Amino acid sequence: MPHVVDHLAELTGFRDRDVLDTTLVAVLRDLLQPLAVTVCHTVGEEAQRRWLVRARLAEGDVAASSDSLWTELELLPKLDAFPARLECLHTQEPVEAPGAIHTTCFPLLTDRDAVGVLEVESRVALDAEQLRTVSSMLRVYRNVQGLLDYSERDMLTGLLNRKTFDDSFYKSCAVNTAGQAPAAARRESRADLKPYLGVIDIDHFKQVNDRHGHLIGDEVLLLLSRLMRASFRFHDRLYRFGGEEFVVLLRCGSDAHAMQAFERLRSATEAYPFPQVGRITVSIGFTAVRPDDNPSTAFERADKAVYWAKGHGRNQVAEHADLIKRGELAELQKAGDIELF
Repeated sequence: MPHVVDHLAELTGFRDRDVLDTTLVAVLRDLLQPLAVTVCHTVGEEAQRRWLVRARLAEGDVAASSDSLWTELELLPKLDAFPARLECLHTQEPVEAPGAIHTTCFPLLTDRDAVGVLEVESRVALDAEQLRTVSSMLRVYRNVQGLLDYSERDMLTGLLNRKTFDDSFYKSCAVNTAGQAPAAARRESRADLKPYLGVIDIDHFKQVNDRHGHLIGDEVLLLLSRLMRASFRFHDRLYRFGGEEFVVLLRCGSDAHAMQAFERLRSATEAYPFPQVGRITVSIGFTAVRPDDNPSTAFERADKAVYWAKGHGRNQVAEHADLIKRGELAELQKAGDIELF
């Protein structure tokens, strides 16, 4: 019993999703002594959903491995490539697949749906006590995930909130290939993939609230968050900073590709028939993240670009570097930690 309590303390001791998944597979490998334990989530839109390995530990592994954060969706396996996982996902019940390697899949549940599967590979079927152990650990895991959602997610839109931005900024902009397969590591460390930060602001949003009320205004915010999810890739980081201001962190191969991504959202928003409100537009400013950037400096450049867009007709995408090149904005000069015009 003390051994199990130690593992429970370990599982509840972190406030980081990546570390939580890694801890879960480590705890279950220690308790069950299986061939391997894998946490995998589903990613992508409904028709294109794939399996993304969040953490995997085999019996001889020193550290957990995972799929690269920036793996392209089409390079991940389709859901039907793993029938036992897929059945577990659909039934939301444990599924066993006997064979030379016995596989047992458990659903990873949230308050709303199954978001993935825990897969245990063993030489023989898990006994009743082992099944209870896994179920108990998954209940704890679900509770911790719920607490993380409560603290990290915007309650209205479900997007990440402002206080998570700084930590994920450094994660998203860092190149870390440890624990990844060679091909995945090469994909993430490609020199032509650069981080970008965009700020999105709804045009004339105050008028929406004034004319239609705050409930309709909240519906506009919710619908825009759905358009953002459809316009960006599964690994792009989407935030609501508050009010009508949203932020995106993504990686693209060039400034032109980043422009296309943000233009896709602008165009989709303009074309969407918002109930009772009709036409809504957004102004977007973005910047490439520089090697010496911190969250504040990168955000400041993108914010200046969106401010320019709102002052020059709205309903457009403006790139900070392009505005500098055209003489529309002056470059910020840094003196130590102080930014000067």
